[in-house]
Amino acid sequence: MRALLTPEVAPRTGIVLFKPGSELMSLFRGRVLISTPPGDMADLPSGKINEDNQPLLDEPLLNSFFRDERVIAAAGGFPDLTVWVGKINACQCDDGDGFHFHEITTLETEQGVLSLCYHHDNKLRNNGVSGEMEEVAAANVAAWIIHSACLDMGLHANHSLTLPELCWWASIKDIIDLIPEAPARRVLKMKAEQVATGTLKESLIAPERPGREVLQEAGEVVKKVFSLVADPESPESFMLRPKRKRWESEKYTRWVKSQKCACCGKQADDPHHIIGHGQGGMGTKAHDLFVIPLCRAHHDELHRDMRAFESKYGSQIELLFRFLDHAIAVGVIGSDKK
Repeated sequence: MRALLTPEVAPRTGIVLFKPGSELMSLFRGRVLISTPPGDMADLPSGKINEDNQPLLDEPLLNSFFRDERVIAAAGGFPDLTVWVGKINACQCDDGDGFHFHEITTLETEQGVLSLCYHHDNKLRNNGVSGEMEEVAAANVAAWIIHSACLDMGLHANHSLTLPELCWWASIKDIIDLIPEAPARRVLKMKAEQVATGTLKESLIAPERPGREVLQEAGEVVKKVFSLVADPESPESFMLRPKRKRWESEKYTRWVKSQKCACCGKQADDPHHIIGHGQGGMGTKAHDLFVIPLCRAHHDELHRDMRAFESKYGSQIELLFRFLDHAIAVGVIGSDKK
């Protein structure tokens, strides 16, 4: 069990106090490990946090995203989810009776899928699934979506997915509109909207907007470099093994080169094509859309040691997501109005 708690420090006595609440008291039955929380936990409320190294699982604002049918379908659908949960190979029901049958199965619930022993599978089927177990099932869905997103982007299965990387995956899967407004604002480093208090006129009540609208709000209108046109019936889409076509736009890469370096803010020298993350493999090059502006020094630094570069400046996916948002927001990348 892991928890995020706020200490009360008494410096003169050298005593530190915690108020965990009844849910977390079992955490203090023996010795505990205390560490400084990472920056991505800064906005999380105090309380229990997930056991995995995935901070996004503790983000309550993303619950609606992880539970949406379109997101589940984009990650592979319920059959893939069931297979993934089956690999947990342990009973997730701890009802206090202490008995677990040695064979493991899966149970689909309203909120997701559970890994259960045959004893608890029969018990839940006969007596119904409790709200606590539904939360476990929903957590399985969220963890599976994060796992699928990592694999889709060529990341290690145990990679700690960041919010910008999740948004990038959602953009690739055409579900970016499902990202809630508050997380989208955080990715773009935009101020949270002020919530009005007191009595409001109905005309002043503004519903929460999807992430896509927030992204479009982020800049000014300039001359379009190119438009994105969708062709849902392209000849290649009907082929079993279509030959991949690389998208090229010298006009766009020339504009990217004219922007500020994504690392230091100085004038860029090169449009860097993303490498790693499923892009830029042997004898291939990422599409011209997947480029970020870099000065020569940072471009050389990236190609010299990609892992060291990303550890220092953030993943290329995060830098690309922010730059694409800028390009769309200022009107350089447009859409076909027809």
